[in-house]
Amino acid sequence: MRHVVLVIPTAVDRAGKAWELMDPRAVIVCADHEQAALWADAAPAELRAHAVTGVARTAALIKEGRVGVLAGSPADLGALVARSALKLDSLDTLVIAWPESFSAELDTLLGEAPEARRVILSWDPHGLSDFIERHARRAEILGDIPLDSAGKPLGPVASARYAVVPAARRAVAVRDVLDAVRSVRPYVWKGGEVTAPDERPDAVVAITLPTREELRTLAAIAQPLVLALASQIPYLTSIASLSPFPLPSLADRAQDRNAALRAESSTRLTHGDVDAELAVLAPLFEEHDPALVAGALLAISRQPATAVSDQPSAISPPEGGWVRMFVSVGRKDQASAKDLVGALIKEAGLQKGQIGRIDVRETFSLVDVAPAVVDQAIRRMSGVSVRGRRVTARPDKT
Repeated sequence: MRHVVLVIPTAVDRAGKAWELMDPRAVIVCADHEQAALWADAAPAELRAHAVTGVARTAALIKEGRVGVLAGSPADLGALVARSALKLDSLDTLVIAWPESFSAELDTLLGEAPEARRVILSWDPHGLSDFIERHARRAEILGDIPLDSAGKPLGPVASARYAVVPAARRAVAVRDVLDAVRSVRPYVWKGGEVTAPDERPDAVVAITLPTREELRTLAAIAQPLVLALASQIPYLTSIASLSPFPLPSLADRAQDRNAALRAESSTRLTHGDVDAELAVLAPLFEEHDPALVAGALLAISRQPATAVSDQPSAISPPEGGWVRMFVSVGRKDQASAKDLVGALIKEAGLQKGQIGRIDVRETFSLVDVAPAVVDQAIRRMSGVSVRGRRVTARPDKT
């Protein structure tokens, strides 16, 4: 067994070599749901690739033998392991796709597959040296490590603007960009050889993540504007001096009343490290305009201390203590504690004093319920729709 590190940019469409190194039952660990979906879409049909976007459905598909290659985030794959639906200790190959932004989340998951060969996709293996030493010792490195002759990391090759755009909105975003810059002679680069047009363009838009050399060539034509996924920004920062490009949105028309907050945010973006925060917010960017996500976070931060909490008020435990109930809906479904309290009161017929602490996790929730009504709560909650998803409820077994 020989571990391998492939040095490539953080783009699934550039990972062709990785398919050659996978066996038909490989697992691909990637940053988020969007990356998982891109892997599943790009896979050769014979590999029967599946992206984990719903843990319960994926568990059922695995049980029926309908999944070959499985792609998912560390949290979702961990949930499948916890359910005993995914057996990592029987794998031959484990592909870890660009773990630079989420390597800290992988130790437990990789510990479940100690014998599997690691295929690590990385744009900065030098920065991952400790991780590679722990999980892929003496790995063969394929590709050029971005270091100069003195062994120091290569710096940016050009300046560029960028916008975080989910893959599904890329075509619309290109039109928005060209409208915003009022371009009449655009050069839209979709990958492949960079060919300078005969007439000098007034805008260069890259909808495929460029390599270092491709960015250098694009910048020789005009300052490029790169449309990227949130998980690709750390790589893009390593090859370009970036400045954000605000896409037209509803938020652009909102009156700004907080100059001090803008200045503080600008300083953080210029001098701070927000890679981990981008990784956390990436799933929201799949469904909402990033500007609107930022607006929602600002609204939450401005809520006064006396505002209604997302959790129910602290309630004295009933005689005999609480009984914990498992409900199959979580943060990934956009569910909150308020949603669950509403369903328990309106659909299950509980009183507020019969509901205790609610712990909303990524793919499920744990609810403390008074012992006298727990059977009623489980019976009536099963089949109820929360945030558009039918849920199941049962006593918690943990």
